[in-house]
Amino acid sequence: MEEYQKYLSGIWDRAWLTNHGPLVQELEQQLKEYLGVQHLLYVSNGTVAIQIAIKALELKGEVITTPFSYVATTTSLIWENCIPVFADIDERTFCINSSDIERHITPNTTAILATHVYGYACDVEEIERIAIKHNLKVIYDGAHAFDVRVKGQSIFSFGDVSTVSFHSTKLFHTIEGGAIITKDKQTAEKMSLYRSFGHIGDSYYSMGINGKNSEFHAAMGLCNLPYVEQIIQSRKQSAELYRKLLNNRLIYFPGPAVAQSLNYAYFPVVFQNEAVLLKIKAALSENEINTRRYFYPSLNTLSYLHSKNDCPVSENIATRVLCLPLYYEMDSSDIEKICKIVNSCFQ
Repeated sequence: MEEYQKYLSGIWDRAWLTNHGPLVQELEQQLKEYLGVQHLLYVSNGTVAIQIAIKALELKGEVITTPFSYVATTTSLIWENCIPVFADIDERTFCINSSDIERHITPNTTAILATHVYGYACDVEEIERIAIKHNLKVIYDGAHAFDVRVKGQSIFSFGDVSTVSFHSTKLFHTIEGGAIITKDKQTAEKMSLYRSFGHIGDSYYSMGINGKNSEFHAAMGLCNLPYVEQIIQSRKQSAELYRKLLNNRLIYFPGPAVAQSLNYAYFPVVFQNEAVLLKIKAALSENEINTRRYFYPSLNTLSYLHSKNDCPVSENIATRVLCLPLYYEMDSSDIEKICKIVNSCFQ
């Protein structure tokens, strides 16, 4: 609170509340240095980040995407008049199954939009091979993947554009917020214009939208960024305790398929069927413990889609996966209580 208050006092003195103020600029620079990326734009949320990326890459027609993600991944495509085509997911990582992508490519396919689920990296090398072969753009929804690295590089270094959410539920947050990241200078300049109505001062260059964020949100990010490593370490300890206590052979956990760093963004547990999941969710709720069916339902089953295709792995996992509470400063006694309740449901 004291650290945040110092930033608020500065905002008050400057009377510069939004419109790319000094704290926004400082946060962008610190994030670029921390993540080791070339171009990063701080925006109002992770959904706007995806929409601006789609618009900047001029995507049309069909985009191959994942059915196992937050709904914003799919609805951003629909909002931008693209057609989502779903490839199924990998049984280990729950990310898009790279071996299922090519069979969905048609002359109308323009891109791949994939999600690094729970912070586990997609098969970025194989997706890059497919994209080059078929001349497709690649966007990664990295909402869960802050500070994840593959082969020593930020996960946001892969693809044409990566997006990330800084919503307050994320391990690094700015209350509300997000970022768009790219290696390409021209794409960055284009997205910068789109973020701010398409103009700079009185000079108008393109269409645009209001994707800016405020000094108050940037201040929260500047408070949180120095603590990221500490936050991840705390979450790691909680995740390890969960795994130790949830030793039932009837449950399993997803995990990475490539060599990568982990950020412990979530703690997902997969049960043997939906009936068991609902029983456990209800038992935890009775003890005032909130859990989330994250992700449910499988997005290829959304009622408002004009075209659908089966994704049996995603549809199956979506009915059986539950995310248990995981946050910084979580007390070990709370984890022990949660695990005791979960384990008791199997007796």
